[in-house]
Amino acid sequence: MHSSLFRRPARASLLALATVLAASPAIAQDQADTTTANDDLIIVTAQKREQSIKDVPITVSAISGDQMDSIGIDEFDELSAFIPGLNIQEQSANNPGFVIRGITSDSGSAQVAPRVTIYLNGIDVSRSRGSYFDLFDIDRIEVVKGPQATLFGTAATIGAISVITAKPEPGFKADIRGSYGNFNLYEGRAMINAGNDKIAGRIAASYKKRDGYIRNIANNPGTVSARDVRSDQDDLNGIDQLAVRGSLRIWPTDSSTMDFVFNYEQQRNPGTAFISGTLPRSGGDTDPFRVGEVGGAPRAISEAILGLPELGLKREVYDANVTFETEMSDNWSLTAIGGYRKFDSLEVFDADGSGLFFLEFSEDAKGEQFSYETRFAYNSDRLRGFFGFNVFHEQGTQRVPFATEEGTYIGCSTAALLAPLRAGLAAALGVPSAQSCQTLNNPALPNRATALLTNGAASQLLYSSEFTNGGKNTSYSAFADMTFDVSDRFELTAGVRYLYEERTSTYSAIAGASQIVAAFGTPGVSLLGTVDTRGQVFRQSDNFDAWLPRFNALYRISDAVNVYATISKGRRAPVLNLSARATTAGPVAAFTPVEQETVWNYEGGIKGAFGAFNGSVGVFYQDYSNFQTSFINDQGETRSENAGSAGNLGVEVEGALRLSPNFRMFANYAFIDAKVESPNPLFNDNRFRLQSKHTAAAGIDFNLPVSDNAAIFFVPTATYSSKQFFEIPNREEISENGYFLAHARAGVRFNDGAFEITAFARNLFNEKYLIDAGNTGGAFGTATFIAGEPRLYGVQVGAKF
Repeated sequence: MHSSLFRRPARASLLALATVLAASPAIAQDQADTTTANDDLIIVTAQKREQSIKDVPITVSAISGDQMDSIGIDEFDELSAFIPGLNIQEQSANNPGFVIRGITSDSGSAQVAPRVTIYLNGIDVSRSRGSYFDLFDIDRIEVVKGPQATLFGTAATIGAISVITAKPEPGFKADIRGSYGNFNLYEGRAMINAGNDKIAGRIAASYKKRDGYIRNIANNPGTVSARDVRSDQDDLNGIDQLAVRGSLRIWPTDSSTMDFVFNYEQQRNPGTAFISGTLPRSGGDTDPFRVGEVGGAPRAISEAILGLPELGLKREVYDANVTFETEMSDNWSLTAIGGYRKFDSLEVFDADGSGLFFLEFSEDAKGEQFSYETRFAYNSDRLRGFFGFNVFHEQGTQRVPFATEEGTYIGCSTAALLAPLRAGLAAALGVPSAQSCQTLNNPALPNRATALLTNGAASQLLYSSEFTNGGKNTSYSAFADMTFDVSDRFELTAGVRYLYEERTSTYSAIAGASQIVAAFGTPGVSLLGTVDTRGQVFRQSDNFDAWLPRFNALYRISDAVNVYATISKGRRAPVLNLSARATTAGPVAAFTPVEQETVWNYEGGIKGAFGAFNGSVGVFYQDYSNFQTSFINDQGETRSENAGSAGNLGVEVEGALRLSPNFRMFANYAFIDAKVESPNPLFNDNRFRLQSKHTAAAGIDFNLPVSDNAAIFFVPTATYSSKQFFEIPNREEISENGYFLAHARAGVRFNDGAFEITAFARNLFNEKYLIDAGNTGGAFGTATFIAGEPRLYGVQVGAKF
């Protein structure tokens, strides 16, 4: 599959609108001060105290729960389109990619540290396989860009996403919504809140089920996958998820609160549509936007080895946290936050994206996280700040089982070790070696690979293996941050976090020997090249420390306009890359350390909120040392490598204009030129993966009263992303050349919004675009492609009490 198939014209009008409006939603701004008249701004707590964004000397975007409902945002990837510098890729709930300013945090390896902090009610939940959660009953979301270790912990190498759920409050209220849409979408949400001024409780739940938008023809008569009993799953990229949240707020005194929040979430989603770019579906082509023939392993083998009888995701997450806040005096306050999170996620996927029994994997990821933080805050007329300590502990494993049919694997693998066998098989099939796999993929022909390679002794030979990497990290940190008003208009901020961490990596593998390779005189060979550790679990430990500072300055040009400048340092922990290698004495640990990644961030900008307008412009440059990049090797393992240095120059613009109480316009734009600067020609001048050079979004929020009890509303929005690469090293065939998406919500509200009927549509023009390419299959010579969502539409009915 070539990227030329996906080229889409850039929409200059959208970029022009983004520039004219000085960009991004009021979505991305904060509540006005009492000195401003702008009611669209949101109060944020990025600096651990309530402030208008105008007064925060760093780049922050924010969106309230009401604004999310207005636009129709209930997934992370939908959120990112309206926050400049943020891109969130949802390949599946098990594998989200959080990207801030070109830096991706999506590695599933338990040995690798995150780069982007995901906060849920003040608790770090950044580990990739446990970081996804449904966005419902939300108070606000804040996205803080640039290294923010002082504010959001050591995982905030390049920024943080902080999600604050709605808290219980005195009185009674309830909210219920139901939706139905194409692809058999059924969605229900409900919330009930009750309490008084001493204790209040809130329960919220969300359920969403939607058929997949890629039809799967696997196991249909006349297909390659029908040669044996394969998956009968007829759709891919669907959703089946449930989430429940219980919250309790207690007011022990008039000046203190205690919050308890409990979350449970599960997914039972059908498989992900990895569509091969080289192995066409039976009787078809390799177009990833049509049907797929994603067969997986035969059902009995899939259940016994991979863990599920068919492709799909089985994931559960448990989460609990408690927050205590109290005013100790007129100037001092105390905040204590503790949290626990556990996730168990099993996903079975067809990595070759074809009907062949070739690359069938699953990922069984488990993890636990515990966090505790105490923070003291001081606030006086000219001096404000906080100090405290944090303890964070996490441990987890990533187990990756693999299953294949030996003859098929030998005929399709690009492994050099198997080249002579592949050439012999091709000769027996009467085709060139490069065409052996395509010949096996022909539904009109029997799969004769194993029979030919064993001279008829066997028609099919199962092969399986697995590897497990583990990680354990305990970090202790102390932090302090202080802001001093030099004058009424000029303030300086300085902060630092000291970190001490203990890291441990583990590795083990079970790898059987190929029977076919043994028959040709080379016994004991693993098809994947994985070294069997023979029951041993290899272990490597080390400890590290670091100082992570930030410096900020803010000058108030007027009561409505501020300028700011900031310097901050970010750091991604060293990677203790651990696997195994074979020796004459048996398997031994293969340890390859990767140095810590550091980044210095320099930025400045201007923020304003005056009259009907609010917005900001920020410019930044980031200088990376020991830039860590990840790739999947031909054993299916994610490995980290030091790509050298990197630079990142960018501009982020956002703003909103309210022309009347019933009419608001908003837009954003980001230019991010992020490239690797390395003496290694493999990486040099490569753009960061999953990062477009240009992104923009714009929309209108229009509300028109038609009677004393009714109003109609219309919220059209549009988003644009320019070309992006999905891997480093960059390859044109593993890229997306840009796309434009239009969305809309419209309906009628009654009795001041107590009742609402809404029609909604996403991707109105049914634009075809990719959300990922390459993937695990790319390491084996058969890159796969994942299509983005097509046109999705439906109707929602809601009531509030």
